[in-house]
Amino acid sequence: MSASATELTVMESRISAIPREMGAALARMAFSPNIKERLDFSCALLDAEGGMLAQAAHIPVHLGAMPASVRSVLAAFPSLEPGDVVMLNDPFHGGSHLPDITMVSPLFVPGEERPVAMAATRAHHADVGGMTPGSLPDSRSIFQEGLRIPPVLLVKNGELQEGILDLLCANSRSPGERRGDVRAQIQAHHLGGRRFDGLITRIGGDEFRRWMQELDGYAERISASFLKGLPKGEWKAEDGLEGDVIIRGELRSDGDRLHFDFRESDPAMQGSLNTVHAVCESAVQYVYLCVMKLMQGLPPLHGAAFRSLHVLTRPGSVLDAGPPHAVAGGNVETSQRIVDVVLALWAQMLPGHLPAQSQGTMNNVTMGGAGKEEEPFAYYETLGGGGGAGPGHPGEHGMQVHMTNTLNTPVEALEFAYPLHVRSYSLRKGSGGEGKDKGGNGLIREWVAMGPVDVSLLTERRTKGPAGLEGGQPGKPGCQWIERRDGSRESLAPRGHWHLKSGEVLHIETPGGGGYGEVEQGPLACPAE
Repeated sequence: MSASATELTVMESRISAIPREMGAALARMAFSPNIKERLDFSCALLDAEGGMLAQAAHIPVHLGAMPASVRSVLAAFPSLEPGDVVMLNDPFHGGSHLPDITMVSPLFVPGEERPVAMAATRAHHADVGGMTPGSLPDSRSIFQEGLRIPPVLLVKNGELQEGILDLLCANSRSPGERRGDVRAQIQAHHLGGRRFDGLITRIGGDEFRRWMQELDGYAERISASFLKGLPKGEWKAEDGLEGDVIIRGELRSDGDRLHFDFRESDPAMQGSLNTVHAVCESAVQYVYLCVMKLMQGLPPLHGAAFRSLHVLTRPGSVLDAGPPHAVAGGNVETSQRIVDVVLALWAQMLPGHLPAQSQGTMNNVTMGGAGKEEEPFAYYETLGGGGGAGPGHPGEHGMQVHMTNTLNTPVEALEFAYPLHVRSYSLRKGSGGEGKDKGGNGLIREWVAMGPVDVSLLTERRTKGPAGLEGGQPGKPGCQWIERRDGSRESLAPRGHWHLKSGEVLHIETPGGGGYGEVEQGPLACPAE
């Protein structure tokens, strides 16, 4: 007899509690503000073939690409044992970009030789080497971006392979922080293993498999029901990255499957905004869940919910770049533009339901130099901006949008950890696009260097603001400059590297969101007689 929806919801909650608790533990144990304060990490459970079983509500660009990482691990290590933890960050082996270090560990039913599930974490480490502090350079090659790690056993039979950890730390500008964050991830896996063992002790391996099959079918049925209610047809949309790189998408709906075709997108570029197929796929899945939640309600966050999505990219294109192309910015910036294109496709299919464009960038800021007691430091932050307005509601102000789901670094934590002072932090009033419903405002943030600091920026929407919808106006594009010690301003390009002297200021204003709907004009006054 099939389980009821209530029973399935209860079991889904029991399973997803494991990655949620792993995430809470990782945040408590991490050393870096980026993981501890901004929560720039994700945790999930996957099946023994790499399909998603359960996830915490962490970061979409991490979670959507995580199955590809697990499949790479399983291909490299087909005979994992209890206590093993595999580490990788290689974008071309299922990773996203080099700072995102993924760890995967097998989960077993007692007495069985093959794992029944896999635990996975992915955390953004503030520095893994490369040509600039923070490992998010405006690079031209993957070799400029940091240490590239294929799947490698970091923990074998419960014993940490110290030489592997030493190698990673030796390539980081902040080795102590890296060591602490890596150990925090390992401990999160140990906790996940204990919680999974407790679940298996209570319900048994056979019952666990039965519930996973039930959830699989449930997620697939909900997704199929949603698809059958969608219009059939074909729609096209495109949007660009700074530098005239165009992403072109086509959506075909036949009632049973959705086909997202990006093969006409531009070739891979010389800069770092290339990305890999797994990131493109994660963006499509994220928007699919958003639309389904809006129109019907969410299914279990299970891999079966995405079986009816078919995502095509062209190898060698900006959305499916291979080595040695640079990809540092693709995970953070190009993923946002893919979302904009996919939302535009859905807006054509379902007019009157989808919002205008949000800020369309993560506004990546990395800084580094000599910190307290002359120890090197590397600081990383993404900045919120304006959310797009939608039918009947304005855009949110100063929010992290779409493929990121992180927080900001609290000013107190930032100033405690780094030789930086936050001079101002506020909403950028008037930056949201006009419309019947107005777009959200961006942010203004200023950092004062308390010593020599190297700065790298990876940003978008600096020349063209996020588009409005249904007659709404675009949001204001972002801008950024350095205030030098003599009072002069140096305007900054969307991407690049700069140097701040002590007392100089980095000023960033993030984009506003697009407005929705035409502004209704009031009655015109009669001219005076």
